Amino acid sequence: MSESLVIIGSGPAGLTAAIYAARGGLAPVVLEGLQAGGQLMLTTDVENFPGFPDGILGPELMDLLRRQAERFGARLLPGDVSRADFSSRPFLVEANGSEEYLADAVIIATGAEARWLGIPGEERLRGYGVSACATCDGFFFKERRVAVVGGGDSAMEEALFLTRFASEVVVVHRRHEFRASAIMARRVLDHPKILVRWNAVPVEVLGEQAVTGLRLRDTITGAEEDLQVDGIFVAIGHEPVTGLFRGQLEMDHLGYLITKESSMTSVPGVFAAGDVADATYRQAVTAAGTGCRAAIDAERWLEAQE
Repeated sequence: MSESLVIIGSGPAGLTAAIYAARGGLAPVVLEGLQAGGQLMLTTDVENFPGFPDGILGPELMDLLRRQAERFGARLLPGDVSRADFSSRPFLVEANGSEEYLADAVIIATGAEARWLGIPGEERLRGYGVSACATCDGFFFKERRVAVVGGGDSAMEEALFLTRFASEVVVVHRRHEFRASAIMARRVLDHPKILVRWNAVPVEVLGEQAVTGLRLRDTITGAEEDLQVDGIFVAIGHEPVTGLFRGQLEMDHLGYLITKESSMTSVPGVFAAGDVADATYRQAVTAAGTGCRAAIDAERWLEAQE
């Protein structure tokens, strides 16, 4: 049976697209992915989403969006997309290795995932002191010294959150100033539990069974030093989850989907929303806005085909 619209992903972009598409009568199928709810499921306080003056927990916000989408008739299904074929319509989308969906139109809202350092010891000790999610793992480092690698808003958020548990947080940054927003940088610099190691890059994660330290190289002198920490939180950005569509849809050099006419990708009938096509803003509210746009674009495109 062919569906009018299949939405791949269930973060702010995917669920907003589902709300608009469902209200438009398209009865969309939402394939939620391995991490239903997207990155906000790993976020505590969301203070900058409009309509919540006192802030809201990330999982709570996603639950509200989910319930709203279901209220209008969107069908949210668990599972991860394992294959997609956009060579002809109806498009084929396969989930969980065996469940096939035929769609007249598709909205891709697969988001982005954490980027890792790629240094010795990192992968081996991932889950044993190396993490990319302070919200997930910060609790395990009560009264411990931890390091956060990065200089953007994500790194600032991770560092500030970790002060709730850690005895000390060392932010490691390769330059002499942060690229984070001024307000976030100031919060970090003013916090009594946070130290900053400027002009340094990690070269090795130390430890056998668990993290015991992080080897740093000074970007100016080239000298190396060992920073004693029990946990390392990597916050150096994200990569778009687009590998499944490589060779089928046009992407930029970083792998972000390129949209040509509003939210449409290089294949007519396939649309993109959220971080998967946004290397600049990557905010929940901008993702939601592009989800709205993709749903409206898909609805109008489908009407034109008829």
